[in-house]
Amino acid sequence: MESTLSSSANSGIEAQPELPRALGLLDSALLVIGSIIGSGIFLTPSNIARRVHTVEGLLLVWVVGGILSFCGALSYAELGAAFPRAGGIYVFLREAYGPLLAFLYGWSTFFVMQSGSIATLASAFAIYLGYLSSLPPWLAKMLAVSCIALLTLINCFGVRSGALVQNFLTVIKIGSLVGISLVLFFSSRGTAQHFLNAPVPTSPFSLSAFGIAMIAALWAYEGWHLLTFAAGEVKNPQKNVTGGLLVGTLVAIVLYLTVNLAYLWILPFDSIAASSRVASDAMERALGPIGGTLIALAILISITGATNSNVLAGPRVYFAMARQKLFFKQVAFVHPQYKVPVVSIVLQGIWAIILTMVGNFERLFSYVIFVAWIFYAMGGAAVLVLRWKQPNLERPYKVWAYPFVPLLFVLMAAAIVLNTVFNDFKNSFWGLVVVLSGLPAYFYWSRKAKGGAW
Repeated sequence: MESTLSSSANSGIEAQPELPRALGLLDSALLVIGSIIGSGIFLTPSNIARRVHTVEGLLLVWVVGGILSFCGALSYAELGAAFPRAGGIYVFLREAYGPLLAFLYGWSTFFVMQSGSIATLASAFAIYLGYLSSLPPWLAKMLAVSCIALLTLINCFGVRSGALVQNFLTVIKIGSLVGISLVLFFSSRGTAQHFLNAPVPTSPFSLSAFGIAMIAALWAYEGWHLLTFAAGEVKNPQKNVTGGLLVGTLVAIVLYLTVNLAYLWILPFDSIAASSRVASDAMERALGPIGGTLIALAILISITGATNSNVLAGPRVYFAMARQKLFFKQVAFVHPQYKVPVVSIVLQGIWAIILTMVGNFERLFSYVIFVAWIFYAMGGAAVLVLRWKQPNLERPYKVWAYPFVPLLFVLMAAAIVLNTVFNDFKNSFWGLVVVLSGLPAYFYWSRKAKGGAW
């Protein structure tokens, strides 16, 4: 049974022009893969190794992170098929919990999660650009800003324009990861002894340390949900949103595990833990100096693709908010020729550039992950809530092993959030401040919409 609020909101949406459905199954799957694979697989294995101290612990973190992400994808596939509209999680939260929580998600998405992800990727872009050529910090940052600006411009010319760039870059990054794995596995300098001669742990196994290591892995898996943001532009969404989420997430999990095994084949565990650029070190060991150059190019391409997926998907959330009269009304504008929310795209680009100029990689990393997983947990719980609130809702896809899969996702996500609060309270606090800062804005726009002054 749908609420009166949802019904009135839906009728308001139907009176407005829709974004054209132009993305197929391949586009959807490549968007998911391209959203997930960014800089994380190249930057985070050493951080994880330092936390867990063992080969088994390192691999277990990647396996558990993959399972958690796949459970999330399964859960969101049900929601995306039932509500194939622009906005994704924003729509799910609004249907399940009402407009306030949905608005706080959208607010946080704009100010921290989506724009912050773009800025974080741009910061990583600058780091690896410096590996190829010695550049002054200001120039590296300007090039990172230029990357955001160019991708923002491309996505203003239509969803197909952004999707074509996304598909091209994703195919290259898949090929890069496969190529890296093959080079490392076939190198004469690799050995299976690296799996067997594991170091003696310097400290006993700790759930707390494992949880902190999971944060790094989940950053690498971050982005599987972005397809739901653009669900309003997917053809046959009941089939293609579901298929894109499941296929894309599974491919990313397999690629990540393969690459980590390749790192362990070529490098001893201690070397992985001590490295700040494990991918570069592994390729240099296998191929010499040219290996580091090749990996830097692969990383730059991968980061660019991940940045583009965020640039493409995020504006659909703010667009959905504006159509509900809970954001600047200009953000709901659809370009008459290119059929995309250009104001929303440009606004996100401007804010992401500002964050890139003033932020730093680790700070943005912490804010984005903590805030995001609060809402991911509530989005997963929305499957349970909506099964109760709207039992007659048409669900073209139902999550496997209900209710265990969404419950597992929610419980693990909640554990990650609580673990972060206890172990990194400062960043957690500032993340919550960003969320709650949306309250005055919500009450302002809500009253304005009710009063008709729009």
